[in-house]
Amino acid sequence: MTRRLRAVIAFLLGLSLLALPGVAHAQPAPCFDPAAPLTVEEGRLVDRLAPDGPEVGPELVRLAGLDDEVGRFTARLCEPLTRAQATAWALTGGAELWRAAVERAHEQRTQEQRTQEQQGWDSYDDRPLYWARLLGTRALRQWQPRGWRLGDADRARLVESFDRASRGVHDLRFTGGVRRVAVTGFDPFQLSGTSVRRSNPAGAAALRLDGRVLDTPSGPVVVEAAVLPVLWGAFDRGVVERFYGTALAARPAAVVTISQGRPGRFDVERWAGRWRGGFPDNDDVSVRGVVPDAAGWPQPALEFIETTLPHQRLVDAGTTPFPVLYNREFCEWPLGTTPGTGTPSCRTDEPTPGAAAASGSGGDYLSNESMYRANRLRLGLGATATAGGHLHTPVLGQPADQAALTDAAFEADRRAIVDQVVALVSVV
Repeated sequence: MTRRLRAVIAFLLGLSLLALPGVAHAQPAPCFDPAAPLTVEEGRLVDRLAPDGPEVGPELVRLAGLDDEVGRFTARLCEPLTRAQATAWALTGGAELWRAAVERAHEQRTQEQRTQEQQGWDSYDDRPLYWARLLGTRALRQWQPRGWRLGDADRARLVESFDRASRGVHDLRFTGGVRRVAVTGFDPFQLSGTSVRRSNPAGAAALRLDGRVLDTPSGPVVVEAAVLPVLWGAFDRGVVERFYGTALAARPAAVVTISQGRPGRFDVERWAGRWRGGFPDNDDVSVRGVVPDAAGWPQPALEFIETTLPHQRLVDAGTTPFPVLYNREFCEWPLGTTPGTGTPSCRTDEPTPGAAAASGSGGDYLSNESMYRANRLRLGLGATATAGGHLHTPVLGQPADQAALTDAAFEADRRAIVDQVVALVSVV
């Protein structure tokens, strides 16, 4: 179904959509409670760059053409729904949002073509999906069903079902007869103030890669992708294992976690470490300590896990425009000390046998943890023939004008990073 057809369907649902959460400058409909508590992330949906400007998140959704998806999802909630129908709709609505975002990301129009047409939004932009997802989860938190009471636990399950489906976590479609690769990117993060405009090229790359068939010297490769949340709690609930567990059952050629790293360079990270450093997530939650297990999955207790990606081939492949380096750094808590106390030892050789991890090559935040969890699971499932590791992209800046949502330089930088990610995944 095309986005234009979806827009027509949304219109036919009636002008009552204008009263639903998720449409900028709208008043809440009777089936939503605007006083219901929201997460910190969802609270940023009302952030503006100027007092008289639009709310940034909903405006990005509108400009990208995903507002019809949000409107259809919230309109359905205002119809009489049974518990079973609500459960099905949360999953279906999230999946439809994901497919619409992937379809949009695969558009091939150049910036020059978009300027000439005076329409459209950069197809490489990951932000519309992020904010559309939050509009959907906000609606679910505020939803008041007709004729029955929705308890806190059931509401949380609906929110998580929609959230995961809208990330592509349930959307793996591996089939036999062709080599496969599973990859993940991340949501935007560090969104306070005017930084609400931030984009994450790792998430943009995941959208660009999902469902793509890449031509490689050794034959075609099908890529399946998802976008991970920047939330410690979601990692605790097993979002990484849910995606990669399904992928690893099909024994792909590789699993590649991707996130945003340092300015001006790509890093192939050598080590993932079993430690959380406590940097705040998108809900302003800080967690420090050992990476916990995810219930229900086999996972060996390893302090460090080494990449098995073809790192030298990635370095030597000559992809452009950014240099690609193999990062050997890691930090450990010295033997005989209590992890989390004192000063860790940071080196580039080999971890000390028996020492506890303090950080992997990619640090001690959720990017490191995505590599650790995906590859802990890979080893726990015995998928040793599957290569696994992490790729850090260059840092993407923000539009130069603090009142602007985008500009040509910002879009060109994101496009260059994403295209090089695609080239590097082809090398893998």
